[in-house]
Amino acid sequence: MWDVFAVSTYFTVSLIFWYVGLIPDLATLRDRARKRFPRFAYGILAMGWRGSAIHWHRYEMAYLLLAGLATPLVVSVHTVVSFDFAVALVPGWHSTIFPPYFVAGAIYSGFAMVLTLAIPLRKVYSLEDFITLRHLRNMGEVMLATGLIVAYGYVMETFMAWYSGNLYEQYMMMNRMFGPYAYMYWVLILFNLLVPQALWIRGVRTNVPALFAIAICVNIGMWLERYVIVVVSLSRDFMPSAWGMYSGTIWDYAVLAGSIGLFLALMFLFIRILPMISIFEMRELVHEATVKSE
Repeated sequence: MWDVFAVSTYFTVSLIFWYVGLIPDLATLRDRARKRFPRFAYGILAMGWRGSAIHWHRYEMAYLLLAGLATPLVVSVHTVVSFDFAVALVPGWHSTIFPPYFVAGAIYSGFAMVLTLAIPLRKVYSLEDFITLRHLRNMGEVMLATGLIVAYGYVMETFMAWYSGNLYEQYMMMNRMFGPYAYMYWVLILFNLLVPQALWIRGVRTNVPALFAIAICVNIGMWLERYVIVVVSLSRDFMPSAWGMYSGTIWDYAVLAGSIGLFLALMFLFIRILPMISIFEMRELVHEATVKSE
């Protein structure tokens, strides 16, 4: 029930926020469309936008309110998702550190995914003048900061398992580190904790291939983290009679590959039909630069 309300609210606000930001660009596409159907479709989506002063005033107010609403929503949604685990009694899930840990992990993996997608698109579509090295460097710095928070979560998980004196928690950590799934745990430590430390070096933060490689490592590491949290904890429950091993079948990995393929297909449809970079924001930047030069 928590997930239904959290995810549906997050999806609704994100969709509205994304759509409202597109309205000026949809009006531009409507005005430039040469064929009747695209002009009609973009005209419906533009909701009668004409670029008047009152339109801009209401647009900026609505956009600001949605941005203010979306920011705490990010925190609340991932906190609620973490509560699904934290309220359970399963060793490895019953942890008060999960809410900030999940929020930081979401931002961490989110920026890694943005870099994974933006860097190839930047190269293929020659967007270097729009997605500059400064943008990539800043994303690398945010990824480093959130990666340190995630690393702190790993350390605290291990420390609290030892400090609590709880035999089940201690066994859970030992099982993660030295059990049958140990290789996954150490690979996620390598990818999520050690590899991103290279971002301390300024030359790495401004090296596009290095940033891309680190982003790929973080994506893999965060996927392994979810795997370790879910599978390893469930594979060794309180009762030895319930113990078992899980390894994904071809159908499990087919679903994973299919979900990635669906995402990429939708992304390429978006690139084909709608502008990748906000047109009106680029106009604002050009106007600001012109005013400053004058």
